[in-house]
Parts: sequence; structure tokens; C-alpha cells
Amino acid sequence: MVKIGILGCMGRMGQALTVAISEASGLSLVIGSERAGHALIGKTSVKYGTPITDKVAVVFDAADLVIDFTPPGNTAAHAKMAADKKTNLLVGTTGLSSHDDTMLTKAAEKTAIMQDGNYSLGVNVLMSLVREAAARLGTDWDAEILEMHHRQKIDAPSGTALMLGEAVADGRGSSLSVLRAPMREGVTGERKMGTVGFASLRGGSVVGEHSVILASGSETITLSHRAENRGLFADGAVRAAQWLAEQPSGRYSMQDVLGL
Repeated sequence: MVKIGILGCMGRMGQALTVAISEASGLSLVIGSERAGHALIGKTSVKYGTPITDKVAVVFDAADLVIDFTPPGNTAAHAKMAADKKTNLLVGTTGLSSHDDTMLTKAAEKTAIMQDGNYSLGVNVLMSLVREAAARLGTDWDAEILEMHHRQKIDAPSGTALMLGEAVADGRGSSLSVLRAPMREGVTGERKMGTVGFASLRGGSVVGEHSVILASGSETITLSHRAENRGLFADGAVRAAQWLAEQPSGRYSMQDVLGL
């Protein structure tokens, strides 16, 4: 049985993960963490009997694998802790810095690390379809990525949108850092051929909607995904955790889990 710890266990994703882990085979939720001052610190989840601490190090000590969907800002520290304690780490945090990325890669030398902007099975299949379409259609087809999320989301474009942009760029034999178009405002001039554009919408309680629009002078293809509830992300993360628990040290993504 793989012992699981959840950082931010009482947040929206934390609670969804708690439910999914309780229903999964081979996984046991043994501890969760919350911010200092939370009402449940030092207590036990009534429904699942899980102790809750405000000491992140305690979570890494108690668990075989830690799941981290907390807001950006602490990922580098969590990666170092995973490496020091040789605890597997699954990260769903988006809006990561280059330092976060470097620390995750460094930690992967000592333990199994998975970081992905979206643990949805459907989104990861969508990425594969987008990569294939971009490769076959060529750079004379304009690529635009539209995403919408709830009003509380703090980063834009979403991590998933950027992943889809990377899929377009990869299909075109390039990188998003080269092909990404600047955000548009005011008089921007004509669209530059071969670039990848983004648009972000925020409002209401939308869990997540993403569309990749590929447009030529005479036709348009739209590849889309809609998340109906957060349970799908938790279900994907649980499947990823089951897979990650059996891997050697290294850095992985959901594409590895699905063999894409």
C-alpha cells in the first residue's frame, strides 16, 4: 500500500483528491497539510480519519508519495524536500517559475517527480491530437488557443493552454518560446504567420475550457475540451500516482503515464 500525503488537503483540489484516493486501490491517505492557523490543524478529518498538520516536512516524512496542487510560490521548496527525504512528488501547481522547474529537475535525480499542468486524461489525449494536427497542417495555418476558467484563477494563460501551445510548437518542430505571439491590445498590426496566439477568459465558476483553433484561408479546425468537475483532475492524478509509485528516480508527465 502506497502511503499518500496531500499538501493543501482542505482546498478544492485537496478535497477532490481525498475522495479519489479513498476509492482507489493500492493507495492510502495517511496525512494532509494546511496553512498555519487553519481550524483543523492538529485535528483529524472526521470523514476520512486523516491527521492534518501545518508542517510540510511532517507530510514528507510520513508519506511515500506527496501530492501538491497548492498555489505557486512553494514548489521549489517542496522539490528540495522531496529530494532530501527521497519522497516521490506529484505536482499539479501551474504558473511555475524557471527556478521551480530547475529544482524539480534536480530533485528528479534522487526521487520520482511528476509535474504536469493538467492531469485530465482527455486533455492529454487532446495534446496528442493537437501535436499531430499541427505537424500535418503546417505553419500557414494560424494557431490560436482560447481558455476560460473561474474568476479565482490567478495565472494566465492557464498551464493547460501553455501545454497545448507547446504541443502546436512541437508539431511544427519548434518551441513555444520561439513561436508564442505577444498578448494583443491596441493596434497590433497583422498577425505574424506561424505564431501561436493565446486568449484568456475569467468568470463565474468555470472549471476549465480549452480550444485550439487552427485556421487557414479557407477552413478552420477546432479541437476542444471541457472539464465538467474537478473530480476528473483528481481521478487523473490518482492514476498518475499509482503509476509514479512504481517508477525509478526521474522526471515524468501524464504523457508518460498514457504512453503518448
